[in-house]
Amino acid sequence: MSRPKVEDYLEQGMYGPKEIKPGERREFLGTLRERVVIVLKKSQVFETDVYPEIEQMMKQHSGADLLLNGQMDYQYLGKYIKLATSHDIPYKIVLNKDHDTELGLVLAEKNAINNEEIYIEKQKKTIQVEKKKSNESKLKSWVKRILNKR
Repeated sequence: MSRPKVEDYLEQGMYGPKEIKPGERREFLGTLRERVVIVLKKSQVFETDVYPEIEQMMKQHSGADLLLNGQMDYQYLGKYIKLATSHDIPYKIVLNKDHDTELGLVLAEKNAINNEEIYIEKQKKTIQVEKKKSNESKLKSWVKRILNKR
């Protein structure tokens, strides 16, 4: 191995140490894609309920770390922090002011595991069904009012 050159020292002093896949690290809250077990987008973390898939993966991967997006308010992250501490999983709140990622939560191992499916689909809500029923009832009452006027 060759000795470091003066240019290498200057470059490291000006730009910081060299990183492997810096774009990937920014997107996945400081870790590499190959280490990721499962992720949630910010909009999913904002939801009131905890995703059961996250708890299941915490049970299966007890040596993993939980990385949380520091640009999100603590009230949304708190439920996942409690879940992590109940499963003895260390967590970090990662704040990168230079880059905004759409991910809100990343559960990652310390070594590569290469999961293909890391994204969870959004939970379906029953509110849509209730809205559809209420719209139908509004339509029926409107039709009744029109027919009664004649």
